[in-house]
Amino acid sequence: MDLRDLYYFETIADLGNLGRAGDKLHRTQPALSKSVQRLEQTLGTALFFREGRRMRLTPAGELLLMRARHLRQGVQETRREIQDFAKGTVGNVRLGCGPTAAEYLLPSLVSLLLETAPDLTLELVTGQNDMLLNALRTGQLDLLICPLSAVDVAQFETFALLQDEVVVVASVDHALFKQPISMADLCNWRWVLAAPTVATRRWLDNTFFNHQLDMPQIQIQTNSINMMPRLIAHTPLLSFISRHNLGVGKIGATLREVPLAETTMKRSFGLVMRREAYVSPPAAYIVDLLKREGTALFTDHSEQD
Repeated sequence: MDLRDLYYFETIADLGNLGRAGDKLHRTQPALSKSVQRLEQTLGTALFFREGRRMRLTPAGELLLMRARHLRQGVQETRREIQDFAKGTVGNVRLGCGPTAAEYLLPSLVSLLLETAPDLTLELVTGQNDMLLNALRTGQLDLLICPLSAVDVAQFETFALLQDEVVVVASVDHALFKQPISMADLCNWRWVLAAPTVATRRWLDNTFFNHQLDMPQIQIQTNSINMMPRLIAHTPLLSFISRHNLGVGKIGATLREVPLAETTMKRSFGLVMRREAYVSPPAAYIVDLLKREGTALFTDHSEQD
């Protein structure tokens, strides 16, 4: 089975059309058709349903697509492993990071790397944990720092670095603070929250459900945690963010915590890697560094703030 045919097959499957695949791959449609035919002859089964110009995968095609992606990922990792072996710790690491960890851990980590491994470069990707975990799972990231509550330990290895609490927040002059607050009071207000696939949102929804209360009324759903404080500070909207983001000089400096034990989520942040995946020498260097210094890096930066 030719790796090039598998790559062409993957592109055709993603785009569902020979013409668009040909434009992307700079190949003619007859050449791509022959590539698919070679695969189908080798495997002894049809890989696509032809529906006019549209090409839809058969069940066998779905299985091959999954295997082809795993194989391509393995080939890419083998190439990187050989290249990194020659370079030692000189190389690039693709590091994913949740917004809170990015705010408090990355500045100290980057500073230490500049001192100890100046030739090591980082490709930093920040975002919500669901997107980052998917990127790690598919090999687009080497390492990830995120809340460990969101991590499937069957797929990933984890190492805890620090503790955090996520709390309900509102503008400092919100009407909620004029009287004693209960969870039921929170149901009277609308919210700015992350998508339901994000761990903190799932936890909050489950908390309301377990207390037999209505789910939070979503006014705005966003994947930008850094945008939330500015939205909330001038509106009656509520949100759910890390307590580390509150206080002078923080992104949530204009917000106030709604003090309820029931809606305080305790979580661990840590390092996440794919199980049994290749770890390049530069990535291994960062793993060792975080295991030795991660907690201290976070603490030092928090105290400076």
